[in-house]
Amino acid sequence: MQLADIPAISHQNLPALTTAQMVEVDRLMMEEFGIQLLQMMENAGRNLADLAQAMLGGEALDRPVLVLAGRGNNGGGGLAAARHLANRGAEVQVVLARPMESFADAPAQQLEALLAMGVSVMDAGDGWELPSADLILDAIIGYGLKGDPRDAAADLIQLANSHPAPILALDAPSGLDAGSGRLYHPSIQADATLTLALPKQGLLAAPQAVGELFLADISVPPILYADLGFDLPPIFAAGPLLRVAP
Repeated sequence: MQLADIPAISHQNLPALTTAQMVEVDRLMMEEFGIQLLQMMENAGRNLADLAQAMLGGEALDRPVLVLAGRGNNGGGGLAAARHLANRGAEVQVVLARPMESFADAPAQQLEALLAMGVSVMDAGDGWELPSADLILDAIIGYGLKGDPRDAAADLIQLANSHPAPILALDAPSGLDAGSGRLYHPSIQADATLTLALPKQGLLAAPQAVGELFLADISVPPILYADLGFDLPPIFAAGPLLRVAP
């Protein structure tokens, strides 16, 4: 798939979620519809891998891709994408913002799968430089950000921004408050962002950090949005990836 093949939808035809609504979507998915976190994470990771491959010109084989991952659910989505890209022949290297032993639950399952596959996974270190890559996937911090990124997460953000490779962020660029659009320090300056389910209000408020905005289907039922007061058609009728146009 090429970038030009991804159908577009105007952001004016989509509601933008608040942070509270994002949390409620996740809760309803699991508690009311039985769609568990690992399933959503897998959908996010596969779509991220698809968009990454499109950004690489449609060919992942032998292309060096660097995945920066935190230990939260956003990081788990990035790890799932790393697995899919490795399966497609990409030369994937994963750098973790937290030590491997601190991962738990669904992100830990994604990490264990990568390790079993022999994918290169390393912890970030002091004075460390990022290896060369054709594309960087930012999955360090998700929409649960509270305040300035710290420690290894902050270091990875700064290193990514100074790297020559383009950056594709998952859900929201790390360091951006997805609810308000506030840019904390440091924050990823993405070339493209793949957000999940529906756009977040903060993404539309900070286009300079988000880059080109894309939307991915993580299998949220339309009836769930109706419960939140949104009357939406099947927005992913054209496919699981959409380009969000002005």
